[in-house]
Amino acid sequence: MLTLTANDIRLGCTATDWQDALNQASQELQDAGRTTPDYHAGMLAREQQSSTVLGNGIAIPHGTPESRNAVTSTGIRVLQFPGGVTWHDNATVYVLVAIAAQSDEHLDILRHLTRVLDKPGLSRKLAEADDTEALVTLLSKEPVVPKCDAQTLCLGVNTQATSELAVSAAARLQGLSCVDASFMKEIVSQPPVGLGQGFWLVHHSVGSIRPALALATPKEPSDDLAGVFCLAGPGDDCRELLERIDNFLAQNIPLEGQSVDAVLSRLSGEQANAVSDRVRLLNTHGLHARPAKQLVQEARQHNADIRIRLEDGDGNSVSATSLTRIIGLGARRGQTLIISATGDDAEQAVAAVCQAINDGLGETVSPLRQQQSQPAPAEPEPEPLTDDEPLKAVAASPGLALAPAFVMRQPTLDYPAIASDAAEQTSRLGQAIDEADGQLRTLIRQAEGGEAAPILSVHVEMLQDDDLYQAALEAINEGASAEAGWWHAIDTAARAQEALADRLLAERAADLRDVGRRVLANLCGVAMPTPPDEPYVLVADDLGPSDVARLDTQRVRGLITARGGATSHSAILARALGLPAVVGAGDRILTISDGTDLVVDGERGCLVPNPGAERRDRIDRRLDQLTRLQADAHECRNEPATTTDGHTIDVCANLGNTAHTPDAVDRGADGIGLLRTEFIFMEHPEAPDLDTQVREYRDAFDALNGLPLVA
Repeated sequence: MLTLTANDIRLGCTATDWQDALNQASQELQDAGRTTPDYHAGMLAREQQSSTVLGNGIAIPHGTPESRNAVTSTGIRVLQFPGGVTWHDNATVYVLVAIAAQSDEHLDILRHLTRVLDKPGLSRKLAEADDTEALVTLLSKEPVVPKCDAQTLCLGVNTQATSELAVSAAARLQGLSCVDASFMKEIVSQPPVGLGQGFWLVHHSVGSIRPALALATPKEPSDDLAGVFCLAGPGDDCRELLERIDNFLAQNIPLEGQSVDAVLSRLSGEQANAVSDRVRLLNTHGLHARPAKQLVQEARQHNADIRIRLEDGDGNSVSATSLTRIIGLGARRGQTLIISATGDDAEQAVAAVCQAINDGLGETVSPLRQQQSQPAPAEPEPEPLTDDEPLKAVAASPGLALAPAFVMRQPTLDYPAIASDAAEQTSRLGQAIDEADGQLRTLIRQAEGGEAAPILSVHVEMLQDDDLYQAALEAINEGASAEAGWWHAIDTAARAQEALADRLLAERAADLRDVGRRVLANLCGVAMPTPPDEPYVLVADDLGPSDVARLDTQRVRGLITARGGATSHSAILARALGLPAVVGAGDRILTISDGTDLVVDGERGCLVPNPGAERRDRIDRRLDQLTRLQADAHECRNEPATTTDGHTIDVCANLGNTAHTPDAVDRGADGIGLLRTEFIFMEHPEAPDLDTQVREYRDAFDALNGLPLVA
C-alpha cells in the first residue's frame, strides 16, 4: 500500500536538464533510506530503454529489474518543478514521482498513481501546489473503483416481475459486501424506472459500501422485461457505471441466449460487433511502465479503437492507447487480458496486439507452466466468386450494366503513431483540413444532379466541426501524430454514429470516415486510386459520398460494394447519377480481379461475374431494350405529365447548383422545386457579394425562361 507523507515531497525544485532532475530524484530516494547509490545507474538505464513520462506533465522514474538489489525498502519521492523540465523525449515534466520497489509491489504503486494522476486537471494542481499537505492529499486519496463484473450478473432468474429482479440484483450486491441491509430496504420500497428496450433501473446511495452495478435478467425475457439494473452509490461515484449502462443500451442488442462473458463485454464498453481475443501476460514483472508503453505504441499503429480489460478484473475496459490506463490495470504475469477492437483494421489490430503481448512487449519472457489458452481460429478466407453464377446483394439503384471490373482498393496510409512537436502536428492538421475543404468545394461546384451538392456540403460542415478538431488536438497534445490524432477523433465519432439504433443515422458513419480518409490522405501525401480510361464497373469495400460524386459517369457503368445499405449517401448519389448499384455484396466480391466482366442488376439486387454466352446474350438484349425505352422517354420529356384520369402533375427538379438549371430544363423539368441557396455561399471562400448572388439567380431564371423556381 502506498504511504505518502509531507516529508516525501519537495516543492519548488529547479533543474538545468532532465539528467539533473533525475539526479535529484535519485538522491532523494537515497537520503530517505530507500536505496543505495547504485540505484541511480538503474534509473538512468531505465530512461535509456524508454522514457518514463506518463503524460500530463508527469514522469515516474524508477530503476530496472536488475537494480532491485539496490532498493532497501519500497517507497516514493515526489519532486515538483513548477518551471518544467524538458525530458529526453521532448515532453515537459512538472512533477517527478520517483519509485523504488523491491518486487512486484511496484505494480500496486503504479496502478494507484495512474488512477490518481488520470483525474482531469490534476497535473495542473500538482504543478501549482504550494503546500505539501495538499499534495499529499491529492496523491494519497485512494480512487474509488466501482464493481461491475461477472460476479454482479444474475442471468436467467426464474421470475417475470421487475420487483423480484430488482431484489435479486440487490441481494447479489449485498452478498458481495458492496451494500448493507439498509440498501436492501430502500430497493424493496422503490419502483423501478424504465430505461427502454425492456430494461429497468433501481438506484440508491443509502447503505452503499462501494459503488457497484448488478444486472438481473429473467429466464424468459419479453419486450416489456429484458432485465433490471441495480446501481449502488452516490451520483458522482456512479458516473462511470451510468456511462456503462448508457453504452450498453446504445447497442440495442437482445440479451436472450447470450453468455455471462458476452453480457460482461457489452457492459465493459466493448461493442457487440467488436473483434476480440484473449492472451496471457508472460512478463515476469507484469504490465509495468516499459512494456505498457510498448503496448500503447503498437495500438496506435492501427486504425481501430482497441480496448483491454482483465478477465478477472473489475470489468472495466480501457483504451489501449492510454498509457496511464494500461498501467492502471495492474496486470500481473499469468493474468488473462481480453483485447477487443472495432474500426477499419480491427482484426489486424487485435492479432498484432496479442502477438506483441506474446512476444513480451520488448522484454524476454518465458511460457507459463500451465497450458496457455489457444488463440481464436482465424476467419476463413472468402471463397472466390463462381463464373456465371448470380450473387444476391441489396438493390441500391435501378439499372443494368455489363462491363469489366475495376476493384478500388484503398491505398495503405503509413504514418507514425506518435510525434514530439505538438505545434508542428497541429499546423499540419490545419493545412490538411483546409486542403480537404477546397477539394470538397470543387466537387460541389462540379457535382452532377441535385443530390450530390447537399450531401457533399455536409462533409464541409463535418470538416468545420469543432468537437472533431478538439478531439484530434487533445490526442496530439498527448503525443499523437497529426494523422493518428485525426483518425482517432474520426473513428471515435464514427463508432458512436454506428451504435445508434436508427439504421439511417447509423449509416452516416460512412460520411465521417469518408471525410476522415480525405484529410488523412492529404496528411500522408497519398493520392486516391485512379480508375481506367475504358468503361468499367466499380467494385469497392465501401464508397464514401465524395468517391461517388467525383466519378466520371461517361466511363463508370455501375457500382458494387461489399458493405453499406440502400439508404446510405453513396446509394442516394448513385440513384441521382443514374448508375445501377448493388451494395452489401459481402467480402467475396473483393476477391474478383480487375478486368473481370461483371453484370450489375440494380433492379434485382444481384451481380454475375464472367457471364456465359447465353446469359450475355440476354443481358445485351435487355440493355438494347432499356436504351430504346430511355430514348423514347427522352423524346416525350417535354410533354405534360398527365395521369390516365386527367390530372396533370408538375415534375420539378431539386438543385444545389444554379449551373445545372439548363440541364434540368433540357431533361423536361416543369420548374425548380427547390434551389439550395446556401450552396452559393459554400462555393466561395468568402460570402459572395450582392452582385454575385444576383448573377447566379439571373442565370437560373434565364435558363428557366418563365418556368417557376422555389428557393
